[in-house]
Amino acid sequence: MRRVTLFVTGSSTNGKVVPVFGSLEDLLTAASSKLRVRASGLYNGSGGLIDDVTLIRDDDVLYISEADSSEDPQDERSDWLTLNVGGRCFTTTRSTLVRKEPESMLAHMFREKDGWGNRQDSQGAYLIDRSPDYFEPILNYLRHGQLILNDGINPLGVLEEARFFGIEPLAEQLETLIKSSQPPDDHSPLTRKEFIRFLLGTTTKSELRCQGLNFTGADLSRLDLRCINFKMANLRGANLTHANLSGANLERADLSMACLDGANLQGVKMLCTNAEGASLRSCNFEDPAGIKANLEGANLKGVDMEGSQMTGINLRVATLKNAKLKNCNLRGATLAGTDLENCDLSGCDLQEANLRGSNVKGAIFEEMLTPLHMSQSVR
Repeated sequence: MRRVTLFVTGSSTNGKVVPVFGSLEDLLTAASSKLRVRASGLYNGSGGLIDDVTLIRDDDVLYISEADSSEDPQDERSDWLTLNVGGRCFTTTRSTLVRKEPESMLAHMFREKDGWGNRQDSQGAYLIDRSPDYFEPILNYLRHGQLILNDGINPLGVLEEARFFGIEPLAEQLETLIKSSQPPDDHSPLTRKEFIRFLLGTTTKSELRCQGLNFTGADLSRLDLRCINFKMANLRGANLTHANLSGANLERADLSMACLDGANLQGVKMLCTNAEGASLRSCNFEDPAGIKANLEGANLKGVDMEGSQMTGINLRVATLKNAKLKNCNLRGATLAGTDLENCDLSGCDLQEANLRGSNVKGAIFEEMLTPLHMSQSVR
Protein backbone atom coordinates (compact mmCIF):
# COMPACT_ATOMS: atom_id res chain seq x y z
CA MET A 1 0.00 0.00 0.00
CA ARG A 2 1.31 3.44 -0.93
CA ARG A 3 1.21 6.36 1.43
CA VAL A 4 1.82 10.09 0.98
CA THR A 5 2.43 13.07 3.25
CA LEU A 6 -0.05 15.89 2.67
CA PHE A 7 0.24 19.59 3.57
CA VAL A 8 -2.13 22.47 2.97
CA THR A 9 -0.74 24.73 0.28
CA GLY A 10 1.57 27.39 1.73
CA SER A 11 2.34 25.44 4.88
CA SER A 12 5.08 23.00 5.85
CA THR A 13 3.67 22.12 9.27
CA ASN A 14 0.78 20.03 10.61
CA GLY A 15 1.00 17.62 7.72
CA LYS A 16 -0.82 14.27 7.62
CA VAL A 17 0.23 10.85 6.32
CA VAL A 18 -2.59 9.37 4.20
CA PRO A 19 -2.86 5.97 2.47
CA VAL A 20 -3.44 6.02 -1.29
CA PHE A 21 -6.33 3.86 -2.40
CA GLY A 22 -9.10 4.04 -4.99
CA SER A 23 -9.40 7.08 -7.22
CA LEU A 24 -8.01 10.61 -7.00
CA GLU A 25 -11.39 11.75 -5.66
CA ASP A 26 -11.06 9.21 -2.81
CA LEU A 27 -7.66 10.66 -1.91
CA LEU A 28 -9.03 14.23 -1.94
CA THR A 29 -11.89 13.15 0.30
CA ALA A 30 -9.45 11.56 2.77
CA ALA A 31 -7.28 14.69 2.63
CA SER A 32 -10.29 16.92 3.39
CA SER A 33 -11.07 14.81 6.43
CA LYS A 34 -7.49 14.63 7.72
CA LEU A 35 -6.55 18.28 7.15
CA ARG A 36 -10.03 19.69 7.80
CA VAL A 37 -10.16 21.67 4.57
CA ARG A 38 -12.20 21.46 1.37
CA ALA A 39 -9.58 19.85 -0.86
CA SER A 40 -10.00 20.73 -4.52
CA GLY A 41 -6.62 19.97 -6.06
CA LEU A 42 -3.42 18.03 -5.53
CA TYR A 43 0.03 19.39 -6.41
CA ASN A 44 3.60 18.16 -6.20
CA GLY A 45 6.51 20.17 -4.73
CA SER A 46 7.18 21.84 -8.07
CA GLY A 47 3.65 23.17 -8.33
CA GLY A 48 2.51 20.63 -10.90
CA LEU A 49 -1.16 19.57 -10.82
CA ILE A 50 -1.69 15.84 -10.28
CA ASP A 51 -4.79 14.64 -12.19
CA ASP A 52 -4.15 10.90 -12.15
CA VAL A 53 -3.71 8.79 -9.00
CA THR A 54 -1.28 6.51 -10.86
CA LEU A 55 1.24 9.38 -10.95
CA ILE A 56 1.62 9.25 -7.20
CA ARG A 57 4.62 7.37 -5.81
CA ASP A 58 5.12 5.94 -2.34
CA ASP A 59 6.22 8.52 0.30
CA ASP A 60 5.57 11.51 -1.98
CA VAL A 61 5.13 14.90 -0.31
CA LEU A 62 2.12 16.62 -1.86
CA TYR A 63 0.16 19.83 -1.35
CA ILE A 64 -3.60 20.23 -1.12
CA SER A 65 -5.28 23.37 -2.44
CA GLU A 66 -8.53 24.49 -0.86
CA ALA A 67 -11.76 24.98 -2.77
CA ASP A 68 -12.08 28.22 -4.76
CA SER A 69 -8.31 28.75 -4.64
CA SER A 70 -7.00 29.96 -7.98
CA GLU A 71 -3.41 30.69 -6.95
CA ASP A 72 -0.52 28.47 -7.91
CA PRO A 73 0.56 26.64 -4.72
CA GLN A 74 4.24 26.91 -5.57
CA ASP A 75 3.88 30.69 -6.02
CA GLU A 76 2.05 31.00 -2.72
CA ARG A 77 4.69 29.11 -0.79
CA SER A 78 7.50 31.16 -2.27
CA ASP A 79 5.80 34.59 -2.27
CA TRP A 80 8.32 36.40 -0.07
CA LEU A 81 8.00 40.10 0.70
CA THR A 82 9.71 42.73 2.85
CA LEU A 83 8.00 45.17 5.21
CA ASN A 84 9.63 48.47 6.14
CA VAL A 85 8.11 49.16 9.56
CA GLY A 86 9.20 52.48 11.02
CA GLY A 87 12.58 52.21 9.29
CA ARG A 88 13.31 48.57 10.17
CA CYS A 89 12.86 45.85 7.55
CA PHE A 90 11.13 42.51 8.20
CA THR A 91 11.15 39.70 5.61
CA THR A 92 8.25 37.25 5.67
CA THR A 93 5.82 35.45 3.38
CA ARG A 94 2.41 36.54 2.21
CA SER A 95 0.88 33.39 3.69
CA THR A 96 2.28 34.28 7.15
CA LEU A 97 0.45 37.61 7.04
CA VAL A 98 -2.76 36.11 5.70
CA ARG A 99 -3.40 32.64 7.10
CA LYS A 100 -3.17 32.97 10.90
CA GLU A 101 -5.56 35.93 11.22
CA PRO A 102 -7.48 36.17 7.91
CA GLU A 103 -9.65 39.06 9.14
CA SER A 104 -6.78 41.26 10.31
CA MET A 105 -5.70 44.46 8.58
CA LEU A 106 -2.43 42.81 7.51
CA ALA A 107 -4.35 39.97 5.86
CA HIS A 108 -6.50 42.45 3.94
CA MET A 109 -3.43 44.48 2.96
CA PHE A 110 -1.49 41.55 1.52
CA ARG A 111 -4.08 38.95 0.53
CA GLU A 112 -3.94 40.21 -3.04
CA LYS A 113 -0.86 41.64 -4.68
CA ASP A 114 -1.14 45.43 -4.68
CA GLY A 115 -4.75 45.10 -3.58
CA TRP A 116 -4.43 48.07 -1.24
CA GLY A 117 -1.96 49.98 -3.40
CA ASN A 118 0.66 49.70 -0.64
CA ARG A 119 3.49 52.19 -1.03
CA GLN A 120 7.02 50.83 -1.32
CA ASP A 121 10.46 52.26 -0.63
CA SER A 122 13.34 52.38 -3.11
CA GLN A 123 14.23 48.74 -2.30
CA GLY A 124 10.69 47.50 -2.89
CA ALA A 125 9.82 47.03 0.80
CA TYR A 126 6.24 47.85 1.79
CA LEU A 127 6.09 50.94 4.01
CA ILE A 128 4.18 50.69 7.31
CA ASP A 129 4.29 53.66 9.68
CA ARG A 130 4.28 51.81 13.01
CA SER A 131 6.78 51.03 15.79
CA PRO A 132 9.15 48.20 14.76
CA ASP A 133 9.80 47.19 18.39
CA TYR A 134 6.10 46.56 18.97
CA PHE A 135 5.50 45.09 15.51
CA GLU A 136 8.09 42.33 15.92
CA PRO A 137 6.04 40.35 18.53
CA ILE A 138 3.00 40.73 16.22
CA LEU A 139 4.86 39.19 13.29
CA ASN A 140 6.27 36.37 15.40
CA TYR A 141 2.77 35.60 16.67
CA LEU A 142 1.56 35.28 13.07
CA ARG A 143 4.49 32.94 12.37
CA HIS A 144 4.10 30.46 15.21
CA GLY A 145 1.01 31.44 17.20
CA GLN A 146 2.86 32.20 20.45
CA LEU A 147 3.10 35.53 22.30
CA ILE A 148 6.77 36.18 23.16
CA LEU A 149 7.92 39.53 24.58
CA ASN A 150 11.64 40.23 24.83
CA ASP A 151 13.06 42.10 27.82
CA GLY A 152 12.29 45.80 27.75
CA ILE A 153 9.21 45.50 25.51
CA ASN A 154 6.18 47.15 27.08
CA PRO A 155 3.12 44.91 26.57
CA LEU A 156 0.91 48.02 26.41
CA GLY A 157 2.67 49.05 23.21
CA VAL A 158 2.21 45.60 21.67
CA LEU A 159 -1.45 45.67 22.74
CA GLU A 160 -2.02 48.91 20.84
CA GLU A 161 -0.43 47.39 17.73
CA ALA A 162 -2.58 44.27 18.04
CA ARG A 163 -5.68 46.45 18.25
CA PHE A 164 -4.53 48.60 15.33
CA PHE A 165 -4.03 45.58 13.08
CA GLY A 166 -7.26 43.96 14.29
CA ILE A 167 -5.68 40.82 15.78
CA GLU A 168 -8.22 40.23 18.54
CA PRO A 169 -6.98 36.86 19.92
CA LEU A 170 -3.54 38.38 20.51
CA ALA A 171 -5.08 41.51 22.03
CA GLU A 172 -6.99 39.32 24.51
CA GLN A 173 -3.79 37.52 25.53
CA LEU A 174 -2.01 40.82 26.08
CA GLU A 175 -4.89 42.23 28.13
CA THR A 176 -4.76 39.16 30.38
CA LEU A 177 -0.98 39.48 30.74
CA ILE A 178 -1.17 43.17 31.61
CA LYS A 179 -3.98 42.63 34.10
CA SER A 180 -2.07 39.84 35.86
CA SER A 181 1.00 42.07 36.20
CA GLN A 182 -0.94 44.85 37.93
CA PRO A 183 -0.93 45.11 41.74
CA PRO A 184 -4.00 43.48 43.30
CA ASP A 185 -6.97 45.75 43.90
CA ASP A 186 -7.31 44.58 47.49
CA HIS A 187 -4.72 44.66 50.25
CA SER A 188 -3.65 41.04 49.96
CA PRO A 189 0.12 40.51 50.17
CA LEU A 190 2.20 40.41 47.02
CA THR A 191 3.78 37.05 46.26
CA ARG A 192 7.39 36.43 45.25
CA LYS A 193 6.26 35.60 41.70
CA GLU A 194 4.33 38.86 41.35
CA PHE A 195 7.18 40.94 42.72
CA ILE A 196 9.78 39.29 40.47
CA ARG A 197 7.55 40.19 37.51
CA PHE A 198 7.72 43.82 38.63
CA LEU A 199 11.51 43.59 38.97
CA LEU A 200 11.93 42.13 35.48
CA GLY A 201 9.79 44.88 34.01
CA THR A 202 11.95 47.64 35.48
CA THR A 203 15.35 48.73 34.22
CA THR A 204 18.26 48.84 36.64
CA LYS A 205 18.49 52.61 36.16
CA SER A 206 14.93 53.39 37.25
CA GLU A 207 13.66 53.48 40.82
CA LEU A 208 11.09 50.85 41.73
CA ARG A 209 8.50 52.49 43.98
CA CYS A 210 6.95 50.15 46.51
CA GLN A 211 5.70 52.66 49.09
CA GLY A 212 2.97 51.25 51.27
CA LEU A 213 2.75 47.90 49.48
CA ASN A 214 1.90 44.76 51.42
CA PHE A 215 4.61 42.08 51.48
CA THR A 216 3.48 40.34 54.65
CA GLY A 217 5.18 36.94 54.87
CA ALA A 218 6.56 37.23 51.33
CA ASP A 219 9.66 35.28 50.31
CA LEU A 220 12.05 37.91 48.94
CA SER A 221 15.20 36.03 49.88
CA ARG A 222 18.37 36.43 47.76
CA LEU A 223 16.78 39.05 45.48
CA ASP A 224 18.54 42.16 44.22
CA LEU A 225 16.51 44.92 45.90
CA ARG A 226 19.07 47.72 45.67
CA CYS A 227 17.76 51.30 45.96
CA ILE A 228 14.10 50.21 45.99
CA ASN A 229 11.71 52.54 47.83
CA PHE A 230 9.93 50.45 50.52
CA LYS A 231 8.88 53.50 52.54
CA MET A 232 5.97 52.59 54.87
CA ALA A 233 5.69 49.15 53.24
CA ASN A 234 4.40 46.19 55.24
CA LEU A 235 7.16 43.56 55.38
CA ARG A 236 6.02 41.90 58.58
CA GLY A 237 7.34 38.34 58.77
CA ALA A 238 8.94 38.61 55.32
CA ASN A 239 11.91 36.43 54.37
CA LEU A 240 14.74 38.73 53.25
CA THR A 241 17.67 36.45 54.03
CA HIS A 242 20.74 37.26 51.92
CA ALA A 243 18.80 39.91 49.98
CA ASN A 244 20.70 42.91 48.64
CA LEU A 245 19.01 45.97 50.16
CA SER A 246 21.92 48.38 49.83
CA GLY A 247 20.68 51.93 49.42
CA ALA A 248 17.05 50.85 49.90
CA ASN A 249 14.58 53.17 51.65
CA LEU A 250 12.80 51.34 54.49
CA GLU A 251 11.73 54.45 56.37
CA ARG A 252 8.75 53.75 58.66
CA ALA A 253 8.38 50.28 57.12
CA ASP A 254 7.08 47.38 59.21
CA LEU A 255 9.81 44.72 59.45
CA SER A 256 8.60 43.18 62.68
CA MET A 257 9.36 39.45 62.93
CA ALA A 258 11.06 39.58 59.51
CA CYS A 259 14.22 37.58 58.78
CA LEU A 260 17.11 39.51 57.22
CA ASP A 261 19.96 37.17 58.15
CA GLY A 262 22.99 37.73 55.94
CA ALA A 263 21.34 40.63 54.11
CA ASN A 264 23.38 43.41 52.51
CA LEU A 265 22.18 46.66 54.10
CA GLN A 266 24.91 49.08 53.02
CA GLY A 267 23.71 52.66 53.24
CA VAL A 268 20.16 51.56 54.02
CA LYS A 269 17.63 54.13 55.27
CA MET A 270 15.55 52.76 58.15
CA LEU A 271 14.44 55.88 60.01
CA CYS A 272 11.66 55.07 62.50
CA THR A 273 11.37 51.56 61.07
CA ASN A 274 9.55 49.00 63.18
CA ALA A 275 11.76 45.88 63.25
CA GLU A 276 10.70 44.54 66.64
CA GLY A 277 11.57 40.87 67.02
CA ALA A 278 13.30 40.73 63.63
CA SER A 279 16.44 38.68 62.92
CA LEU A 280 19.39 40.54 61.37
CA ARG A 281 22.22 38.14 62.12
CA SER A 282 25.47 38.63 60.18
CA CYS A 283 24.14 41.59 58.19
CA ASN A 284 26.46 44.07 56.51
CA PHE A 285 25.64 47.76 57.10
CA GLU A 286 29.14 48.98 56.24
CA ASP A 287 29.39 50.81 52.90
CA PRO A 288 32.94 51.05 51.43
CA ALA A 289 31.91 54.35 49.83
CA GLY A 290 31.32 55.82 53.28
CA ILE A 291 27.53 56.13 53.08
CA LYS A 292 26.35 55.33 56.61
CA ALA A 293 23.27 53.25 57.33
CA ASN A 294 20.63 55.34 59.10
CA LEU A 295 18.43 53.59 61.69
CA GLU A 296 17.66 56.70 63.73
CA GLY A 297 14.57 56.31 65.89
CA ALA A 298 14.01 52.71 64.77
CA ASN A 299 12.17 50.22 66.96
CA LEU A 300 14.61 47.32 67.33
CA LYS A 301 13.26 45.75 70.48
CA GLY A 302 14.39 42.15 70.85
CA VAL A 303 16.19 42.04 67.50
CA ASP A 304 19.02 39.59 66.96
CA MET A 305 21.89 41.38 65.17
CA GLU A 306 24.67 39.08 66.30
CA GLY A 307 27.83 39.25 64.20
CA SER A 308 26.70 42.17 62.04
CA GLN A 309 29.09 44.73 60.54
CA MET A 310 27.82 48.17 61.61
CA THR A 311 30.77 50.55 61.43
CA GLY A 312 29.53 54.16 61.62
CA ILE A 313 25.87 53.16 61.79
CA ASN A 314 23.40 55.77 63.06
CA LEU A 315 21.25 54.29 65.86
CA ARG A 316 20.51 57.60 67.58
CA VAL A 317 17.44 57.46 69.88
CA ALA A 318 16.65 53.99 68.55
CA THR A 319 15.13 51.38 70.86
CA LEU A 320 17.28 48.28 71.30
CA LYS A 321 15.79 47.00 74.54
CA ASN A 322 16.54 43.28 75.03
CA ALA A 323 18.35 43.16 71.67
CA LYS A 324 21.22 40.78 70.99
CA LEU A 325 24.28 42.52 69.47
CA LYS A 326 26.97 40.01 70.39
CA ASN A 327 30.22 40.26 68.42
CA CYS A 328 29.02 43.22 66.37
CA ASN A 329 31.37 45.76 64.85
CA LEU A 330 30.06 49.13 66.11
CA ARG A 331 33.17 51.24 65.57
CA GLY A 332 32.26 54.89 65.32
CA ALA A 333 28.56 54.09 65.68
CA THR A 334 26.15 56.78 66.86
CA LEU A 335 24.23 55.41 69.87
CA ALA A 336 23.44 58.76 71.52
CA GLY A 337 20.14 58.61 73.39
CA THR A 338 19.67 54.98 72.38
CA ASP A 339 17.75 52.63 74.67
CA LEU A 340 20.16 49.74 75.29
CA GLU A 341 18.40 48.37 78.37
CA ASN A 342 19.22 44.67 78.86
CA CYS A 343 21.00 44.68 75.51
CA ASP A 344 23.72 42.05 75.05
CA LEU A 345 26.83 43.79 73.69
CA SER A 346 29.29 41.02 74.55
CA GLY A 347 32.34 40.92 72.33
CA CYS A 348 31.39 44.12 70.49
CA ASP A 349 33.88 46.62 69.11
CA LEU A 350 32.68 50.02 70.38
CA GLN A 351 35.83 51.99 69.65
CA GLU A 352 34.93 55.67 69.11
CA ALA A 353 31.22 54.85 69.40
CA ASN A 354 29.03 57.63 70.79
CA LEU A 355 26.89 56.35 73.69
CA ARG A 356 26.18 59.73 75.25
CA GLY A 357 22.81 59.84 76.94
CA SER A 358 22.07 56.20 76.10
CA ASN A 359 20.25 53.93 78.55
CA VAL A 360 22.62 51.05 79.37
CA LYS A 361 20.68 49.71 82.37
CA GLY A 362 21.25 45.94 82.56
CA ALA A 363 23.34 45.98 79.38
CA ILE A 364 26.03 43.31 79.06
CA PHE A 365 29.53 44.51 78.10
CA GLU A 366 31.54 41.30 78.58
CA GLU A 367 34.62 40.44 76.51
CA MET A 368 34.72 43.89 74.88
CA LEU A 369 37.35 44.26 72.18
CA THR A 370 38.16 47.81 73.27
CA PRO A 371 37.44 49.42 76.66
CA LEU A 372 34.78 52.12 76.93
CA HIS A 373 35.91 55.61 77.89
CA MET A 374 33.93 57.97 80.08
CA SER A 375 33.82 60.48 77.20
CA GLN A 376 31.85 58.01 75.11
CA SER A 377 28.97 57.76 77.56
CA VAL A 378 28.78 61.00 79.55
CA ARG A 379 25.80 63.21 78.79
